Amino acid sequence: MMKSNAQTIDAYIHTFDGDIKERLMNIRQVIKDSSPQATEKISYQMPTFYLNGNLVHFGAFKNHIGFYPTPSGVSANIEGLDHYQRSKGSIIFPHSKPIPYDIIKKIVELRTIENLNKRKK
Repeated sequence: MMKSNAQTIDAYIHTFDGDIKERLMNIRQVIKDSSPQATEKISYQMPTFYLNGNLVHFGAFKNHIGFYPTPSGVSANIEGLDHYQRSKGSIIFPHSKPIPYDIIKKIVELRTIENLNKRKK
């Protein structure tokens, strides 16, 4: 990922060109559609959606897009997720493969429920 001083998600996305820019715009839209009450910000120099705490982050790197839905999002039992490299809090979407927008949608919906439940405690 190139070090970004972007202050908004728009500014961050517009630092990229072509397919990577399109992928970032599509990921952003899927997140917005899946959690319309979440707000946008830049955190850790990455696009972040916030709802009673950080919901998800994402960012472009040389060979992939990183998606950071916290450990609960990574460990979710979602069909197809096991096809992607994962660590405790991240999922790697290689540029050489289509982005699984359906998986992102399901993870964001799960994380939205988790974060909304934080308020009820």
